[in-house]
Amino acid sequence: MQMLHETSLSAVDLNLLVVLRALLTERHVTRAAERIGLSQSATSHALSRLRELYGDPLLVRRGRALVLTPRAERLLPTLERGLSDLKAAIDGEPEFEPGTARRRFTLGMADYLQAVVLGPLLRAVQSAAPHVDLNVVSAPDLEEQIAAGNMDLGLQVSGRHAGTLQNQSLFDDDFVCLVRRGHPRIAKRLTIQSYLAARHVVVAPSGTSGSLVDTELAARGLERRVALRVSNFLVAPIVVAETDFLSTMPQRLGVKLAERYGLRALPPPIELPRFGFAMLWHQRLELEPAQRWLRELVTEVSGELFGSKLPPKKRRSVSAR
Repeated sequence: MQMLHETSLSAVDLNLLVVLRALLTERHVTRAAERIGLSQSATSHALSRLRELYGDPLLVRRGRALVLTPRAERLLPTLERGLSDLKAAIDGEPEFEPGTARRRFTLGMADYLQAVVLGPLLRAVQSAAPHVDLNVVSAPDLEEQIAAGNMDLGLQVSGRHAGTLQNQSLFDDDFVCLVRRGHPRIAKRLTIQSYLAARHVVVAPSGTSGSLVDTELAARGLERRVALRVSNFLVAPIVVAETDFLSTMPQRLGVKLAERYGLRALPPPIELPRFGFAMLWHQRLELEPAQRWLRELVTEVSGELFGSKLPPKKRRSVSAR
């Protein structure tokens, strides 16, 4: 007789394993047949095939009852687990239940987005999924981290991604200029002359020179003095509050920081392109229920915060550095 462990799985009728579980559980051919919807004769025939397959009688008669052989007793728990795992592999993905889920998501975003989005996002998570936790990190290699599976989701300036990741636009932003109140050379209105004469603090997370603002100035034959580069958006308003420096930064964060630090938020003296922010994720997470829930929540929070988009402007849209 050929034993199961010597047999290729492809040569085994897996339906026999369903019959085997019913037989070993019920220990009665008729009840096992009723349980799986087969006739008694078909179930008896399946038992014969199983005995041949395993090289073991599996069920033996003791008086008027059938009892399991030692081999069958060892098989039953393994069979239960195996068929349960097989069913889970075949069944559709279970729905994500945020109210009871216990898990942690990792999100990547720069400090600008953390300052603007995190508060409302955390309130939404607490309300919908009280046992869900977040790791939020700032990484210069955001796309590589997402591709490697180290992040569930990333938020960054639109147009930067290389096209290998899934993406969805969230909201747009403009620029605003921050100066301290009582600045000796800048009053109610910021002129191009005072803008160029000022010392500027520029946020450059990578530490490199150049920015969208400098590109726009250069296109007009102009240049500002970048007297300080910092890596963090939350450092710039402190510098502005304590010096005569000027900072040009995203409007949504700039207005918030101006209120916090008692600064003046003024329109730039030249028209600057609007830029957008997008959500990025890997295609392998596209249909995973928990990931879909997270993306929908981020989209909903962004929409409530910003109405998704700023009012249209008659200017071209480009990505910011």
